Amino acid sequence: MKFWSQYFIPTLKESPADAEIASHKLLVRAGLVRKLGGGLYTYLPLGLRVMQKLTQICREEMERAGAIELWMPHVHPVEFWQQGPRWTAAREIMFRADSAGDGKRTPREPEFVLGPTHEEIITPLVKAEITSYRDLPKNFFQIATKFRNEIRPRYGLMRAKEFVMMDAYSFDANDDGAIKSYHAMKAAYEAFFRRIGAQAIAVEADTGVMGGSFSHEFMVPAEIGDDDVIYNEESGYAANREKATSALVPKDLADAAPTGVVEEFATPGVVTIAALAAAPHSVPAEQQFKTLIFMGDGKPFAVVLRGSDELEEAKLGALGFTLFRPATSEEIEPVMGAKPGSLGTVKGTIKNSAALAGIFADHAIRLIGNGTTGANKDGFHFRHVNVARDLAITKFGDFRRVRPGEPDPKSGQPLKSRRGIEVGHIFKLGTKYSEKFGAVYTDDQKQSNLMVMGCYGIGIGRTLQAIIEQSHDADGIVWPWAVAPFQVLICLLDPQDAEASAMAKKLAAAADQAGADVLVDDRAERPGVKFKDADLIGVPLRVTVGGRGMKEGIVEMKWRTQKDVAKLPLAEAEARLAAAIAGAAKQI
Repeated sequence: MKFWSQYFIPTLKESPADAEIASHKLLVRAGLVRKLGGGLYTYLPLGLRVMQKLTQICREEMERAGAIELWMPHVHPVEFWQQGPRWTAAREIMFRADSAGDGKRTPREPEFVLGPTHEEIITPLVKAEITSYRDLPKNFFQIATKFRNEIRPRYGLMRAKEFVMMDAYSFDANDDGAIKSYHAMKAAYEAFFRRIGAQAIAVEADTGVMGGSFSHEFMVPAEIGDDDVIYNEESGYAANREKATSALVPKDLADAAPTGVVEEFATPGVVTIAALAAAPHSVPAEQQFKTLIFMGDGKPFAVVLRGSDELEEAKLGALGFTLFRPATSEEIEPVMGAKPGSLGTVKGTIKNSAALAGIFADHAIRLIGNGTTGANKDGFHFRHVNVARDLAITKFGDFRRVRPGEPDPKSGQPLKSRRGIEVGHIFKLGTKYSEKFGAVYTDDQKQSNLMVMGCYGIGIGRTLQAIIEQSHDADGIVWPWAVAPFQVLICLLDPQDAEASAMAKKLAAAADQAGADVLVDDRAERPGVKFKDADLIGVPLRVTVGGRGMKEGIVEMKWRTQKDVAKLPLAEAEARLAAAIAGAAKQI
């Protein structure tokens, strides 16, 4: 047990000026963290206690799933990353780790970097240590600090430059084994979030720079989230915004027949979808073709959508470019023959079509059939443009952002949307990394085969804050029992009263004996201050000792989630408190 007067819990009445969301405000006000700089936080004793509990529960579930704990360096020789498959993309968010000494000239390329994750480190390690199928499968994990050069750190621990993460890496002999390992980890994640009292939803997700064949994010629903979850409760479909699909385009949709000859018409000054939709042209956005030009690995490519749709840029990752970005006007005009606003992909109208790496169209443009698009001539558009007859399409794909209300791909029922905080991510990587590093094993036929990998991460700090964002009220944090920094608070109203102090110590000892983490508030403060602080730091169970209650022969017991106060006779208080603790522990 701890005594508040001897511990360190610096609560604040006011929220910090730079805190934008409730969980960030409460992190600071409840004395869990203090800011050192942008995206950098010191964990104070209460915050550290929560982190330790989250870490231990995570460790237990990883080990239950068969993962083996190790510890890898945070400082990485850069050649490991240069040999890997994602150096070009990953280096943009990495810190270099060069000497700070006077007189050392910083090299143009870093010698060392700080690890944002460890695929490039674990794969060569396993390559050197595991050579036979007899030693597979293996799954290694660590719970350690990571570093990411967030340009705009915000929301406290949600988007930090230094953070604690559990990262795990599975190695299997074949694809079937890798899928089995993936599902074992998915089940471990579900058990972890269930034990810590966080409502987390597994949603289909984009693999992004990590690569691999499929992945799931674990999202904690919260109004202030960093992503949208698209879902349908009846069918069980759930995906993040970057991965979500819908049944908007029927699988049996027939191509529309042409309605007339392509006709060019003047549109001076019309360079937006909205302008073309307005009078005098009055072409509805859903009848327009939107043409966007990107640069992929240094070469331009076009993406065609309906004018009413938004591009989901992450979906362009399916095209196979290592790096891509929107093209500039200066890059577009020599290829297309016009400035943005008058672009299209009608056959024969692109100035230098050979320069394009491809023209990729979203499936939904087939719903237009015949529509309007830019003529690749400034100030002109084409009407009566038929998708099948007129557009030069290299490949169709899913590139648009799904909207709520569209039909669910599983059931056809309307999709819904809600915000969520990403707290975990799992990937089936395949052989992307083992191929780069030559991580092979010898099978029972003496043949060499690439190991099939998976990787898995849980943001421990993000999870801490996500719990607060999901579980708080106007008075402060409402901690789930399993991760509360203290589970029982003995609120001693009059520390100078010997009888009350003795009773408080007896109850604290009983709670401690029952397995709870106990904090005794023995400060010389007014009862109102103590009650407000108790609610602010979110201790699940409060027992008040002293004042009029001692004269009446009772102590008061109150759960943080309830308004009612139970009055316990002094003779029964220890047993009743122990029973309450046992009941709370059973629910974990």
